[in-house]
Amino acid sequence: MALSKKPVTGMKDILPEEMKIRDYVIGVIKETYGKFGFTSIETPCVENIENLTNKQGGENEKLIFKILKRGEKLNLEAAKEEKDLVDGGLRYDLTVPLVRYYSAHANELPTPFKALQMGNVWRADRPQRGRYRQFMQCDIDILGEPSNLAEIELILATTTTLGRLGFSGFQIRINERRILKAMAAYSGFAEESYDHVFITLDKMDKIGLEGVEAELLEDGFAKESVDKYLELFRGMEASENGLAYLAKKLGDFLDEEVRESLQEIMESVNSTKSADFELVFDPTLVRGMSYYTGTIFEIAMPQFGGSCGGGGRYDRMVGKFTGNDVPACGFSIGFERIILLLMENGFKVPSQPEKAAFLIEKGVAKEELCKVIAAAQEERKSGTQVLVVRMNKNKKFQKEQLTKDGYTTFREFYKDPLK
Repeated sequence: MALSKKPVTGMKDILPEEMKIRDYVIGVIKETYGKFGFTSIETPCVENIENLTNKQGGENEKLIFKILKRGEKLNLEAAKEEKDLVDGGLRYDLTVPLVRYYSAHANELPTPFKALQMGNVWRADRPQRGRYRQFMQCDIDILGEPSNLAEIELILATTTTLGRLGFSGFQIRINERRILKAMAAYSGFAEESYDHVFITLDKMDKIGLEGVEAELLEDGFAKESVDKYLELFRGMEASENGLAYLAKKLGDFLDEEVRESLQEIMESVNSTKSADFELVFDPTLVRGMSYYTGTIFEIAMPQFGGSCGGGGRYDRMVGKFTGNDVPACGFSIGFERIILLLMENGFKVPSQPEKAAFLIEKGVAKEELCKVIAAAQEERKSGTQVLVVRMNKNKKFQKEQLTKDGYTTFREFYKDPLK
């Protein structure tokens, strides 16, 4: 039986044209984030299974690619449950590995520590447009900064990067987990049901206010609580300043410091931003990860029709490893979706070096071949990209293909110097 030429479902081969764009975008990201003081790090793609299944990753924990034990440790006959077979897994995001990394090396790192991490992650998800089972993530995180300066820097760095890549007119939606909890408490929901309520609220953009109401009632929540909850959203829609309305309505259920901090983030970003985007308070924003403790944000791009990244504050996650909590906040760009949008819009990498092709006929003498290679080396020193290849029988077709790949100069070398 012939071997399969297709990649595994949900994964893809990357052709040269896309790879050029990916390399360019990675370069812009690293350069821009570097100007904001972020330092590149790298972590292994495999994590201990206990780290990946610590009930911090929300629905993603159901999508882990798990790895069997190796060698003598793998005993299929004696295994009674999953832990007897599995001890590792492919990372489903970069946050869990970062926190483990920081917990192990905190004494060697500055405070605050501003990390940039780019790498592939894996989720056994249903593939669709812009979503794969293996995909690149790009995260920036600030650990050790308790103030909202972390959120301000993360939003400005991310939006500046998107602006440099040519994106405009997008939104950064922002909310606070403590506001979500205050709204639920004010409405009379039991604390143990908050996550259930938030999961339903997260569907607001798809099913609308009426759909959220119907689902909450169907799930058995008291009509009085549901009515009180949804009235908050209706009131915010009718008010000029939704955050101020909410703070007044919630009263003692919401700490004034929470409102002030969120207001300060929004005012600081709006007064100093360099990209064309809108920062909006969105009380329906939930974010799926249960490790978020405070501010949460998400990138909404009308070109894509959905989210192209997000993040938030996770102040209690380091404590899971060390016993001591460390303030932490991060923002992740939807790298694959950004690449998809650039390619769909015919993006071309700017300022590419001149590309020349040296075509050498089969049978060229060794001495002549050395001269050709030496000439190519000299041109490369001046910044020209030089491809040295054998001449095909169909030289015309070969040059047409190279022209499509951006080659503009051709030099031909024959075994007969008189040609």
